[in-house]
Amino acid sequence: MIVSIHQPQYLPWLGYFDKIDRSDIFVFLDDVQFKKNEWQNRNKIKTAKGWQWITVPVIHKFPQEIRQVEINNNIDWERQHLNSLTINYNKAPYFGDYIDFFETAYGKEWNYLLDLNIYIIENLVKMLGIKTKLVMSSKLRLPGKATEHLVNICKDLKADTYLSGEGACAYLETEKFRKQGIEVIFQDFKHPHYNQLYCQEKGFIENLSIIDLLFNLGKDSISILRQVRCKK
Repeated sequence: MIVSIHQPQYLPWLGYFDKIDRSDIFVFLDDVQFKKNEWQNRNKIKTAKGWQWITVPVIHKFPQEIRQVEINNNIDWERQHLNSLTINYNKAPYFGDYIDFFETAYGKEWNYLLDLNIYIIENLVKMLGIKTKLVMSSKLRLPGKATEHLVNICKDLKADTYLSGEGACAYLETEKFRKQGIEVIFQDFKHPHYNQLYCQEKGFIENLSIIDLLFNLGKDSISILRQVRCKK
């Protein structure tokens, strides 16, 4: 049983969905401190001028947990984001296949960032054809902080393997997992290259939101992620 755990992000990048796809259970770590100006309320898309941020404005009071963070709806961010997707991706081959979903998503009223992120991620997982079970850490109601909290989640879900992001190798206390009989493996994601808009002007740009892949490759998106994994 492979379990992976990550904070819920806004329109996550390709590696986030590779991590979900490689797991039997993926846990949204929503009961930890929110980090402003990271990936929880923003991500990157491609434009004719290069990449740009699209950011959900939030009302953040330190040290709120992710699940407590409210969206600042005094700003017309939904219209701005939908316009950004339409302007920059309307010429992508599969834009028409997915834009209806984003019109629906941005047409809803969102008060909490977590609800928006979970709604989008769950639907993107379905669009990609990923079958991994998705769980909220706050609903497990488990104690502990940092590595101890991750270990407790894995134990509760009866994991024998914890799939960690590569960046965590610098601070993750792997011995705590091993003492519980849980193997730790690291993701080591290799970014695929694919037919992307504006390549003649700006070249291929990595580390964008998954929507860049979806708009450009459609139903073949998950196959591209898996092919790169198999070539390691």
